[in-house]
Amino acid sequence: MAKTLIKNAQIVNENQIYKGDVLIKGELIIQIGESIDVLEDEVNIIHANGAYLIPGVIDDQVHFREPGLTHKANIETESKAAVAGGITTFIEMPNTVPQATTQKLLEDKFDIASKTSYANYSFMFGGTNDNLEELLKTDQKKVAAIKLFLGSSTGNMLVDNEDVLEKIFSSTDMLIAVHCEDEATVQKNLKTQMDIYGDDIPINLHHKIRSEEACYLSSSKAIALAKRTGARLHVFHLSTAKETALFRNDIPLEQKKITAEVCVHHLWFEENDYNTKGTFIKWNPAVKTVADRDGLWKALLDDRIDVIATDHAPHTLEEKENVYTKAPSGGPLVQHALPAIFNKHLEGKISIEKIVEKMCHNPAILFQVNKRGFIKEGYFADLVLIDPSSPWTVQKSNILYKCGWSPFEGTTFQSKITHTFVNGNLIYNNGVFDDNTKGKRLEFNR
Repeated sequence: MAKTLIKNAQIVNENQIYKGDVLIKGELIIQIGESIDVLEDEVNIIHANGAYLIPGVIDDQVHFREPGLTHKANIETESKAAVAGGITTFIEMPNTVPQATTQKLLEDKFDIASKTSYANYSFMFGGTNDNLEELLKTDQKKVAAIKLFLGSSTGNMLVDNEDVLEKIFSSTDMLIAVHCEDEATVQKNLKTQMDIYGDDIPINLHHKIRSEEACYLSSSKAIALAKRTGARLHVFHLSTAKETALFRNDIPLEQKKITAEVCVHHLWFEENDYNTKGTFIKWNPAVKTVADRDGLWKALLDDRIDVIATDHAPHTLEEKENVYTKAPSGGPLVQHALPAIFNKHLEGKISIEKIVEKMCHNPAILFQVNKRGFIKEGYFADLVLIDPSSPWTVQKSNILYKCGWSPFEGTTFQSKITHTFVNGNLIYNNGVFDDNTKGKRLEFNR
């Protein structure tokens, strides 16, 4: 069985950074030590030369667009971009075409990933107003979570029947992940602006349409329902400072029944960026004010927010260049999320230990992922080497997304991902991919 030895790395794990070596055999980490000696003809040696070695990032919210929307992206292209960005595991959303709202359609997606995904994977089952019986068949040991759109849905996935919501929250022990924006508030705000501007609404009004009020109204209702029913609730992509007051930081993550996520774009961009980025930073929920961004950082660092994710959701350039009402929301992020957050570390915003906690450890804890998210003996060798002093600039020639663009184009990142291991396999090595090895389906300790 193949062995790989990573030498002289700055290992980042469980709030510590220490210099050491990591020995991999097959899929697993078998030894961690200050200095590990193995005969060179028995092992492939990777010299880290003081680069940071972190657990592979677990991204708990992506849209890889397969099946049905593959002109934008697919599991193969986006998982390849993900491993280049240090993401070794992703959890994908159900709003594809067809939507993953039956067990068969969900398993069809798992089948595609088993053949094409560079990274490890799981998928969420999509709840609707009328598929409770099918939802309750979901195997919690093999499926990441239930996803509910409480606003901004596609197809028939808006779950707006309060009786149905009550039944779902009361009937499943699975984690329920939610998109929270109050649809009635959004539609009212949209009509007001369309009455003035028609379809060509100025993009800097996006955060007024998908407003703080819309977000807070929906998230506060979801949390109240979870408290009443005892459901396990995870609120995706917080975008307002006001919402952060709904979450607690006085107990360990393992004891929390209600958790929260923030996405890279809400930590990076703010309303003034609409002037230069336009619809390329149009997301749902919207990028909001400087005060909101500052509030999100504060809640992330004091542990009211538990996870950093991407909500990677690519569209073609042609689609994004439309006028406001016709330009879809979402953008590609998996290749650039970790380098972007490392830039924030260099700005003094967040420690490397905290980055690893929020992007690697906490998603594993929160979703109860089996043997991933940490650098531990006996765990899967999902590992990433990062050179903290190797600047590079995002440009079309080095973008790996199928859509071919990034909201970070022109941005210089100071840190570069040099190596990504998935299940012990060196999938990405300084721009070169191993196209013959695929990721594995996640298992959950539930």
